[in-house]
Amino acid sequence: MQTMSQTQTPDQEPVFQLKGSMLAITVLELAQNNLEGLDRQLATKVAQAPNFFSNTPLVLALDKLPAGEGAIDLPGLMRVCRHHGLRTLAIRASRIEDIAAAIAIDLPVLPPSGARERPLEPEPEVKKPEPAPTPPPPPEPTIKPTKIITTPVRGGQQIYAQGGDLVVIASVSPGAELLADGNIHVYGAMRGRALAGIKGNTKARIFCQQMTAELVSIAGQYKVSEDLRRDPLWGAGVQVSLSGDVLNITRL
Repeated sequence: MQTMSQTQTPDQEPVFQLKGSMLAITVLELAQNNLEGLDRQLATKVAQAPNFFSNTPLVLALDKLPAGEGAIDLPGLMRVCRHHGLRTLAIRASRIEDIAAAIAIDLPVLPPSGARERPLEPEPEVKKPEPAPTPPPPPEPTIKPTKIITTPVRGGQQIYAQGGDLVVIASVSPGAELLADGNIHVYGAMRGRALAGIKGNTKARIFCQQMTAELVSIAGQYKVSEDLRRDPLWGAGVQVSLSGDVLNITRL
C-alpha cells in the first residue's frame, strides 16, 4: 500500500485546467411572443431533422422582439425548447424585464448582438454556393443629449436614457430602475438598480455618490446586492467599469 509523501499534499495536485474552445452554439432568435406557435413550429422542424434536435446547446435571442410584444415567460419558453431537445445555456437580451427574469433563475445574460447571424436550417439539403453581397456599413449611431433627472426616483419607476447618458441629481429608492445606453451618474444615495450600456456598450460606466444598489450592470454583466455588500466600498462614492467580463468597483 502506497503512502503519500509528506512533501506532496492533495492541494498540490492539479484538479482542473482551463482551455479555450470553439463550440457550435445555435441561436434561436424569437420574432414573436407566442409560445404555442413556437411549440408547433419546433415540432415541425424536429419531424424534418430529429437528430439535429438532440441536446443541442442554445442561446435564446430576445433582443430582436418587436416593441410592444409584452413580457416573456422565460421559464415557459425554456421548457418548450427543452421539450424539443434544445438546452438553453444563456439568453441575449436588452430589455430590463428579460434581463431581470434571467437573473432570477441564474441564467447568463449576453449583450445584444449587432451582427447578422446566418439562418440555420437543420436539414442537410443541397446548398447553392451563391456569394452573399457585402452589406453596407451600418450608419453611425445618433448620439442623444444627456438625460438629467433632478427629482428623487421612487420605487417602481423606470427611467431610460436611450442613445446617451443618464444623470440623476437626487436619490434613487429601492425598486427603481435606471437604464442607459451610455453611462449612469447618480449624485445621491443609489438604492435601486442601475444598468448601463444595455445595448452592448462595454465602455459604459456607473458613477454613484453612495453605492447601496440592489443591482449594477454594464453590457449584461452584473452584480447584485449580495455581492456588492461584501465589497469594502459599499456605501461609498464609487465608479463601476467593465474589464472583460468582470465588473470593477473603485473609489471615486
